[in-house]
Amino acid sequence: MQDKAPLSFENTEIAFGRYSNADLKRAKWLFGMFNYRFIVNYAPPVTSVALKMGLPVKGLVRRTIFNHFCGGETINDCDRTVGVLHENNIGAILDYSVEGHQNVKEFEANAREIVKTIEKASTGGAYPFAVFKPTGIGRFSIYEKVSAKVTLSSDETEMYYAMKDRFKMVCKRAHELGVPLFVDAEESWIQDAIDDLVEEMMVLYNADKPLIFNTVQLYRKGRVAYISQLYEKARVQGFKVGLKLVRGAYMEKERERAEKYGYPSPIQDNKKECDADFDAAVKLCFEQRDITKLCMGTHNENSSMLLANMIDEAGLERNDDRFWFAQLYGMSDHISFNLAHAGFNVAKYLPYGPVAAVLPYLSRRARENSSVAGQAGREISLIRTELARRKSASA
Repeated sequence: MQDKAPLSFENTEIAFGRYSNADLKRAKWLFGMFNYRFIVNYAPPVTSVALKMGLPVKGLVRRTIFNHFCGGETINDCDRTVGVLHENNIGAILDYSVEGHQNVKEFEANAREIVKTIEKASTGGAYPFAVFKPTGIGRFSIYEKVSAKVTLSSDETEMYYAMKDRFKMVCKRAHELGVPLFVDAEESWIQDAIDDLVEEMMVLYNADKPLIFNTVQLYRKGRVAYISQLYEKARVQGFKVGLKLVRGAYMEKERERAEKYGYPSPIQDNKKECDADFDAAVKLCFEQRDITKLCMGTHNENSSMLLANMIDEAGLERNDDRFWFAQLYGMSDHISFNLAHAGFNVAKYLPYGPVAAVLPYLSRRARENSSVAGQAGREISLIRTELARRKSASA
């Protein structure tokens, strides 16, 4: 067996090779802004109001946070970024990141746009997956009532079945074109309805191979048990399991809601427990690899190294299509590009959409960088290391 190149997440030359010095300095400034809670909390709503009033702030948003975290305003706008990623052996997951819609016309328009991303993903190896957010095609309150097993009114029942039809239409198109499709996770109090729908789609479309993926948030308690139960169902009912594992994105909101309504928080008591469950889930999925395709969506270096080592120690090819790593575009390039350089399967979530419409997404990215311990600081430190390396090399 040919020796495999050692994997390190410290190689900043590989991580930032496509960036100019000016690009890196702009990124360092941007991540520095995330350390100021006042800016993170108030800049997004102020910017949103300014855009609605027609004030000339769109250019500033586009040149800074939008360009760093998004591929463009349309699918075609993303082509250049997709090409750069592909040249570095990294796939792109087109993510139509428009949120907060409430009416049927918007849901139907979103479903059509998601289908376009699936069709784009079917055109070649630059797009290993497609993705959609359930609340982009259906009303949050309906998912919430179905999850709580509340009896729906006749109008709500009609909305639910229309939402389910859109859900199935998107999954069916992915199946027709053979495109693996992620269904994103959402807040815990609407997730049961989403889990049920995804499992129904797995039964329909995952008989031969894993195409429909559920997303499991391991910052929640009890999700390793959920994965174990899902495997039991899959073995009995004869379908394959697609899973994307993430830590989670709604921690503060979850805890606030639990306190408000007086129920135990579904969130892990501390980071150590979250990390332990995440790694346990990775190991469980690896053990079930005969019926599994796994995407590990994380910015955590230890978990990334864990799966990489498991693949090597099992004597598998590093590009075994059953195992993928994924990070958000604009973040953790030291993980993504070094994994890809070492021969592992890597993809980047590439959000796109009109600048004003993706502000909620960008706001969440800003909050994530400010709330996750050391995230922005780690990015800044790596950028400084690369700038120093370049200065030394040029000297």
